[in-house]
Amino acid sequence: MRVTTWNINSVRLRAPLAVKLLEEVKPDVLCLQETKCPDEHFPHDAFIDAGYPHIAIRGMKGYNGVALVSRLPFTSTESLDWVGKEDCRHISARFKNNIEVHNFYVPAGGDEPDVTKNEKFDHKLKFLNEMRDWFDANRKPDDPMVLVGDLNIAPLENDVWSHKQLLKVVSHTPIEVEHLASVQDGLGWIDTARQITPEPERLYTWWSYRSRDWAAADKGRRLDHIWVTPALKDKIKDSSVLRDARGWEKSSDHAPVTTELR
Repeated sequence: MRVTTWNINSVRLRAPLAVKLLEEVKPDVLCLQETKCPDEHFPHDAFIDAGYPHIAIRGMKGYNGVALVSRLPFTSTESLDWVGKEDCRHISARFKNNIEVHNFYVPAGGDEPDVTKNEKFDHKLKFLNEMRDWFDANRKPDDPMVLVGDLNIAPLENDVWSHKQLLKVVSHTPIEVEHLASVQDGLGWIDTARQITPEPERLYTWWSYRSRDWAAADKGRRLDHIWVTPALKDKIKDSSVLRDARGWEKSSDHAPVTTELR
């Protein structure tokens, strides 16, 4: 089972690139974030024509939005709201092999890493706490699950181009890393990327649009993740970042991440 996650930054604008991704990577399941598309305008036909007829979506106009497209049929889907907001940041599906895939778009958190000054940062930390508490209350480590998405946090020193310079920058601050670790520790989630490519090797999934030559500057961050529960740890076969996709014409500022399970 091959699972890919990608913050597509507008699914209608980049549907052709999503199809290109499907052709190159051939995932069984593609999870998208920041689709920025109300459900009635989702480009179903592009994915169905590409051989991915099983689609679950939760979208809204202009902001956020998540989608799960699959060539494997799923038996059920669920979308949950977090921190009292109906802002389309989660969707999940259970497949016939009993694996459950959760697709998240964690809030970015604004610019100021201070909950007393920045409501967006407060929202982000509360969102992470609710994720941890929900999984702790509703699922177990021996449940076969995959958690993917743009989690908007680069947790490790070598997940960013400069650990020292980004310690006070939202996405790599110690309090965010601590909150994400709390989610991960809850069920003992395994970070598949770092199982295959351990530190100190640098690993990024996002490069800012602000950089004139993003590839040469290479000031990246690893914001996009695929985790599995301990039940699937021994099934991890491979994990990779399709860095080339960041260089596609009019692409997202995120690169797709793929994990393959035996």
